[in-house]
Amino acid sequence: MTLRLYYQHDQLTAQVEVLSCTPHDDLFATTLDATPFHPQGGGQPSDTGWIGAAQVQRVMQEGEQIVHYLDQPLKPGVFEALVNETQRLFNSRMHSAGHLIGHFVQSQGWTPIKAHHWPGEGRVSFKPREQPEEIDGASVQSAIEQWVNADLERHILMESGSRQISFGPLPAYGCGGTHVRHLQALGQVTISSISEKKGILSVCYSLD
Repeated sequence: MTLRLYYQHDQLTAQVEVLSCTPHDDLFATTLDATPFHPQGGGQPSDTGWIGAAQVQRVMQEGEQIVHYLDQPLKPGVFEALVNETQRLFNSRMHSAGHLIGHFVQSQGWTPIKAHHWPGEGRVSFKPREQPEEIDGASVQSAIEQWVNADLERHILMESGSRQISFGPLPAYGCGGTHVRHLQALGQVTISSISEKKGILSVCYSLD
């Protein structure tokens, strides 16, 4: 099992040990003892970056291992890993904004069922509980702006093997993704559309 360094801290560099590196199509599938790279999953794109001189094109969860797909092979041994800071920050902002949308809409009687935090495709979907409130973009936007203006701090709690993420006094979510440390790092979150189809509410959003 690959140790997930990003679970407990936001460091973008780490000394890692390459355990295996094998050809895979036109890339090289590489496993490490521990990784600072977040794999694709949980509605979030994977990190990219570098391990030694090799560029990390994508990172995937495969069974209990996290597999890094590199543009060139590496021999087993210790290397410096570096996560692409610009992409990590954008992914963290998108994921954190999705959490805030989830918090507000859930408080209005809806249950979040799916999230997609990709560039240009931000979306959180909900199913109704017994008496859901009608959701409009202005209300969601206002709630997010209040939390961002308050600059709520992120908290990470590891409990019985589960990772819980919360912002300030907001309820904690079980989540394996990456998030901003303080909400003012989100910048401007824009609710672009809200639609309901076959009982499923979709809230689409973007970052400026």
